[in-house]
Amino acid sequence: MKSELNEQALLQGLANNDTKAIETIYKQNYNMVQTFVLNNNGTYDEARDIFQEAMIALYEKAKSESFVLTCKINTYVYSVCRRLWLKRLQQLGKFSSSVESLEETVSVEEDIEIHRKRNAEYNIMERALGSMGEPCKSLLEGYYIKKMDMQALAKEFGYTNADNAKNQKYKCLMRLKKMFFAQYNIGE
Repeated sequence: MKSELNEQALLQGLANNDTKAIETIYKQNYNMVQTFVLNNNGTYDEARDIFQEAMIALYEKAKSESFVLTCKINTYVYSVCRRLWLKRLQQLGKFSSSVESLEETVSVEEDIEIHRKRNAEYNIMERALGSMGEPCKSLLEGYYIKKMDMQALAKEFGYTNADNAKNQKYKCLMRLKKMFFAQYNIGE
């Protein structure tokens, strides 16, 4: 219920040219659209253009008194962007299937739900990693984010050899995994 009220507030803000509402819609949706366009033979500039066209369409709809949004804003924006992009690909001869027939075969809701679930899992992992103590947090970041090898980790953290660093990394990883699933199961 609260999210529906928030969605309506965002639409109202968009209709009233409220900068904060526009920025919120942009932040919540642009990366999803950019990823879609880039994964489907597009460029960053084309993704910006497509997103801008969708924002204009949403703005015009939001200004209309008779417009009732029957889905979430991100579903609407994604659907408009997807349709615009596939239409552009068809015009450029890079896509041969009819755009109209795609509505029946591809479910936008599934893509968005997968994207939302993955983001939630990343947030849980980020919280779990943030709540880990030292040296585990730095050790895991060194290995997985900075891509350091075991020799470099052993030297940086003062372990006698790479095997000891590897053993400690494994223990830290198991602790992180346990923390992640404890938070993940609470969220379900």
